[in-house]
Amino acid sequence: PGTPSGLWGALTALSPQDWEQRQEEDTLLIERILLLVRNVLHVPPDPTEEQQGVDGDASVHDRVLWALHISGMDDLLKFLASAQVEQQWALHVLEIISLMFRDQSPEELAALGQGTAGAEHGEDTRELEALRQRELAEKRARALQRPSRHSRFGGSYVLQGLKSIGDRDVVFHKGLHNV
Repeated sequence: PGTPSGLWGALTALSPQDWEQRQEEDTLLIERILLLVRNVLHVPPDPTEEQQGVDGDASVHDRVLWALHISGMDDLLKFLASAQVEQQWALHVLEIISLMFRDQSPEELAALGQGTAGAEHGEDTRELEALRQRELAEKRARALQRPSRHSRFGGSYVLQGLKSIGDRDVVFHKGLHNV
């Protein structure tokens, strides 16, 4: 889309400016716009209107949030929340974000975030567990195939009578069949 118009356009035009270059009027305009957005989101839902809607129909609050998203206001709020030079707006932005999520429970938000990813994660976990069990079974089968007694002649040996570089006997680290 083109450039935003109206209040959003005014706010996007003002916000990239360096805070030192802003005039008092610009700062007041930004604050008024943030307060307007906060006040619009703060309006409580009307139960009679909510009951008249069809199941699955978006509530007024959801439609306002969608309009904010379409206008790019959510991106602007993220910018204002994360920019170091825009710290003066942090409490306004925090209040707006809390009002955006006021009808949501943490459980619903967490479930929405997982969605199909949660199902895929569960499936991946089951696959990994099956592979782990198969690997452990193969390891047990290999352990059973080995002879239960170990060779007495495995390990390190000292060859007496044969001197190494120093005055000590040679230490040999292989089986006697390789000597």
